[in-house]
Parts: sequence; C-alpha cells; structure tokens
Amino acid sequence: MLFLRSLLTLCLVACAPQFAALAGEEAASSPTEIVISVADQKLAVVRGGEVLKKYPISTSRYGIGDSYGSYRTPLGHLKVSEKIGDRLPAGAVIKHRNATGEVLQPNAPGRDPIVSRILWLSGQEACNRNAYNRCVYIHGTPDEKHLGRPASYGCIRMRSVDVIELYATTPVGANVSIVPGKLPGQSQDNPFSAFFALAEAVARGPRM
Repeated sequence: MLFLRSLLTLCLVACAPQFAALAGEEAASSPTEIVISVADQKLAVVRGGEVLKKYPISTSRYGIGDSYGSYRTPLGHLKVSEKIGDRLPAGAVIKHRNATGEVLQPNAPGRDPIVSRILWLSGQEACNRNAYNRCVYIHGTPDEKHLGRPASYGCIRMRSVDVIELYATTPVGANVSIVPGKLPGQSQDNPFSAFFALAEAVARGPRM
C-alpha cells in the first residue's frame, strides 16, 4: 500500500507541470471578453474565466434599458462593432465620431464631451437591439471625478488612460456583457486542481 501511494504521488507530481501548462494554454487561447457591472460600476477584462484587469466606469444616471430617447444603458450580450480614435492624444474631443482638434485635461471645468477613444457597441439580443443605432459607446470622459457611480447618458464612460489601454487590446468583434449584478471573482478554478489536491492528499497519507 505504501509503495502504491508513493508511486501515485510521484506520477502526479511529475505530471503537474504539464497539467499547469495545459491550463495556461487553454486560458491563453480563449478570447478576451469585457464584462461591465452596473452594481459595481466597474469594467473587467476577462480571459478564460480569469479577470485580467478592472477599471472604474460610469453607466447611465437614468438606469438600465434600451428604449430610444431613454438615455439608459442596455443590459445583455453585445459586441464591439467599430473602433474610433486611433492615435488620438488622451483627452482629444470627439464629436459626431470625428476629432475636433481640441484636447481637454481630466476634469476640465464645465466640459463633458466624448474624448480619446470610442468602442461602438452593437446589441446581440432583443433586450439591446437598439444599442448600435442609439450610439451606445464605451468612451473616454473628461469628467473623471464622477467615475464609479452612474453619471452617463447611456454610454459606458472611462478615464482617458483606461479607455486608450482597453482600445489597444480589444479587437472589433469582441464580446461585451453588461450585467446588473456584481463582477465575477478574480479567477476561475484551475481545471486540473483536482489532480493537485489528490497528489497533496496522497502525499499526506491517511489521517489517524
């Protein structure tokens, strides 16, 4: 019995790096997704179930919904349909999806335009089918002092430095989920954790 336990322990320990590598490859091959929490007022970049980065955001001050003229943020599954703002400086004002040439500093008094970058969202479900035509964006805002609470007119607002980073790592076609509840946990359970747990239990031997 002792021999079998030792042999099993050696096999599991020897294979652990391969199991870990396979888990890492699976996560790396998974597409990057964006999850936006209305409850947390945060945006998370997620890959393979693992939260890679979180950013403070603002959703609509008028709540959630998708009706025309409601100024609300839609829920559900959407996609990034277009990206606007390549190589613009942080704080560059964008009007009608074109740069005006003006550049604003964060929290510029009395100013609240779209700045820096736009990720234009298109709805994929009945509950958000109007998102594209309503021009629901993830975009930069100079009004950074109000991030972390609902303050927009339907879009998802971010700091300029954050939306520029997100823009650079998010391709057209990326999945976006806007949820009313809280964000998922920091990471998904390792799919090979059972093997590691078994190896540890075998190594300890039976408890008296």
